[in-house]
Amino acid sequence: MMCVIGCGVMSSAPPPATPTEEPMNTRREFVQDAAGAAAGIAFVGCGLLGTAPAQAQARRREVVVNGRRVKVVDVHAHCAVPEAMALMGLKIGAPGSSLPPLLHVAQNASDRLRAMDEQGIDVEALSINPYWYRADRDLARQLIRTQNEKLAEACAANPERFVAFASVALQHPDLAAEQLEEGVKKYGLRGAAIGGSVNEEELSDPKFHPFWAKA
Repeated sequence: MMCVIGCGVMSSAPPPATPTEEPMNTRREFVQDAAGAAAGIAFVGCGLLGTAPAQAQARRREVVVNGRRVKVVDVHAHCAVPEAMALMGLKIGAPGSSLPPLLHVAQNASDRLRAMDEQGIDVEALSINPYWYRADRDLARQLIRTQNEKLAEACAANPERFVAFASVALQHPDLAAEQLEEGVKKYGLRGAAIGGSVNEEELSDPKFHPFWAKA
């Protein structure tokens, strides 16, 4: 099971396209439109926040720059795998939690795709915020394998709309190097998503050289 979640809270989504809506024709109009949409967004930290289902619409909103249709890729689409989180005793959306319910890819992919269509997003690059950097080696191996398998399944179910970055246990650099290679070669993921530091250690620390050598 895998859940797609956003790292921001949208207080108002851009209006859906309609058959009579005029496309954005110039780069200036594109920037102005994006600025208008951002005014209705409250940017927050990359926490485990849910995404509300979108309303159905007639067709995908298109972005046009200088008369040409352009592909819009959201490279910062966070997700979570509850099965993996449970290995560390974590759970999202539990009773009494302040976090909203999750959007489950296997059951509610259509809701996420409608939201993407409404906002003019063609492709989302899924990634998972690291919460496992203190896990021991055996637990980290099991957790990462579970996450990367579910990421691959989500992408395979909607290959034109989802790609994903592998998760790696960077606290064990040699293991992380193996997981990166497996994620790309076995699961078809596009790279790896990592945190800005690992247990307060900078990524430039020599201990991480085995991982960077593989990357």
